[in-house]
Amino acid sequence: MQPTWTVVVPVKRLDAAKSRLRGALPAVPHEELALALAADTVRAAVACPAVAEVLVVTDDPAVAATAGAAGARAVPDRPDAGLNAAFRHGAEVAGRGWVAGLTADLPALRPAELAAALLAAATDTPGVRRFVADAPGSGTVLLAAPPGVALEPRFGIGSAAAHAAGGALPLHGDWPTLRRDVDTAADLTTAARLGLGPHSAALLAPCP
Repeated sequence: MQPTWTVVVPVKRLDAAKSRLRGALPAVPHEELALALAADTVRAAVACPAVAEVLVVTDDPAVAATAGAAGARAVPDRPDAGLNAAFRHGAEVAGRGWVAGLTADLPALRPAELAAALLAAATDTPGVRRFVADAPGSGTVLLAAPPGVALEPRFGIGSAAAHAAGGALPLHGDWPTLRRDVDTAADLTTAARLGLGPHSAALLAPCP
């Protein structure tokens, strides 16, 4: 029997989230776009067969409501001290089981790809933290820790190298929708080619 995971997804307040994407869809308010990216990420994580619970760490009421409607559990970002503090807080709430941190900007994510990555994290070199780099290879989209091992998130610029330097081992797999985080308008275009989730797709539909 394969393990089931708690997935932690921190989401900033929408007025501060995804600042590099501001203006990417001129006809769409920025907060709506940031919420759609997070909503599609959470929706895919909830639908993943390897995931028992999705914890969304946020102080934004719209994000919390959307997460709850998707079947996730929203918890306040009590540290309010940035992304890595939010990941650590979510991992503490999750407890001692299998815990993974997932970024909230994966609007094309397919549940099957997330399940495959989590299975690899549990079975390839068990007992250590594993991470999945983003499409360019410098960032991190997923960080996974087995029971009894701290998550130790080091998200931010150059996070793939930072996680490796901290002892986490990279996972390599054919997971294009998992690796495709969205930081820029070009990233959003690439994600759209992979096939966006319904919330993000609805915002792009009227756009030329």
